[in-house]
Amino acid sequence: MDPTEFLQNGAVSVADDTYAVCRTDHNHPGAFATIQDETETTVVVEQHDVDAVDASEVESGWKRLTFEMDLPFELVGFLATVASALAEVDISVFVISTYSTDHVFVKENDLDAAVLRLENLGCTVTD
Repeated sequence: MDPTEFLQNGAVSVADDTYAVCRTDHNHPGAFATIQDETETTVVVEQHDVDAVDASEVESGWKRLTFEMDLPFELVGFLATVASALAEVDISVFVISTYSTDHVFVKENDLDAAVLRLENLGCTVTD
């Protein structure tokens, strides 16, 4: 499977909300995502909820781009293709993958450039 084929006319939505990525010691009810490993817990919350999180560090100002397509586990290089394309225009990403799709977070001030780059890859980006 060629990842560029999935990007051709692939739907990408931009969430209305702005998010904060928080390092904390516990889960947060209502978080968009909670990632927990042996050393830390990270929660992603809507930025207006960040004060409710007991966080030791917070990185605010992230916009969420969701690839509205089922991505099979056999698909190799999808995120590498997306991340590399964004890196070529100096856009840093924070990524969360779910069972069937990917969410790519970019800083709010990079959103327009990220959307343009994804459209150049063949994606249809909607708000």
